[in-house]
Amino acid sequence: MPLLELRGVTRRFGDFVAVDNVSLQIEQGEFFTLLGPSGCGKTTLLRMIAGFDAPDGGAILFDGHDLLGVPPEKRNLHTVFQSYALFPHMSVAQNIAFPLRMAGAAPEAIRQRTAAALEQVRLPGMGARFPAELSGGQRQRVAVARALINRPRLLLLDEPLAALDAKLRESMQAELIGLQREVGVTFVYVTHDQSEALALSHRIAVMNRGRVEQLGAPAAIYAFPRNRFVADFIGECNLLPAELRAMAAGDIRLEVRGVGEVHATHGEQLGAGARGVLALRPEQVQISSDRLPEDSRNAFGGIVEQLLYRGDVTVYTIALAGGARIQALLPNAGGARAAGFPVGASIQVGWRADAGHFLPD
Repeated sequence: MPLLELRGVTRRFGDFVAVDNVSLQIEQGEFFTLLGPSGCGKTTLLRMIAGFDAPDGGAILFDGHDLLGVPPEKRNLHTVFQSYALFPHMSVAQNIAFPLRMAGAAPEAIRQRTAAALEQVRLPGMGARFPAELSGGQRQRVAVARALINRPRLLLLDEPLAALDAKLRESMQAELIGLQREVGVTFVYVTHDQSEALALSHRIAVMNRGRVEQLGAPAAIYAFPRNRFVADFIGECNLLPAELRAMAAGDIRLEVRGVGEVHATHGEQLGAGARGVLALRPEQVQISSDRLPEDSRNAFGGIVEQLLYRGDVTVYTIALAGGARIQALLPNAGGARAAGFPVGASIQVGWRADAGHFLPD
């Protein structure tokens, strides 16, 4: 039995459907992420799980029991918000202990469990400090410790790292993974950050306009997007208008606008004439001033139109002879700026047949 199950959950605000018939199953111990752009319904869904909002249709089951009518404080779960919602006039220890005091726990039990919680989030000896004296990352850890102090079975996290700078956010991602593994609590995490979702999650539900577009493991969603929205939203992707010309045993022949004839893959049986896009990740594109590897079934001539140096990688924009533009991502192996392909260079561009995926409209 899943720990948390959503069955056809719907939420409307007037004529606007914020969450549209969403069904999900979340297992005990999972790090599950709701990912999508602003306004896609992910935070509304989290609020309904927490009990701050009620669905207009469907059911939310926790450990097999319907949560309809159960107030937030009676649900064995806690929520960590983007703002952390710490009490500024209370010390770190008092903030963490607040749920225990509200529950009427004995003073000695409060002291012991608060000390243990501070150790758990790597803030030993900082109980006497106040939130204003802490860094953003430390305040985030205090909020998590307070949420975990009552040992909930489910922790809901609403964009908890959004206010942090990039380097601290990356550090806190690693800490969240370790903390979730150590305490064994199920996490349901809301974010609009694709890289964050890919790094943290066991499974991801990609949401758009109130619906789940795709559900699966991060690697599967990245490598095999189900539709154009997912391919475009998750990471960088070349999306080239294409028409299916022939298909045999999963290997398909496409006519790609501005490119020409391309071999690609698709998991479903389709008829000739189907229209859609060729989805091709930049890191799957091979470029060379000489001959391409033998497995590059698709090969075309092009000219480097633009390059963007990012330190560890360089992103090239290549104009093909047919008029299409393709991005290719190459790692920079050297410590200094690698000698790559200059703007204006004539090069060969290619990719394996299984690197590109046809996504029908």
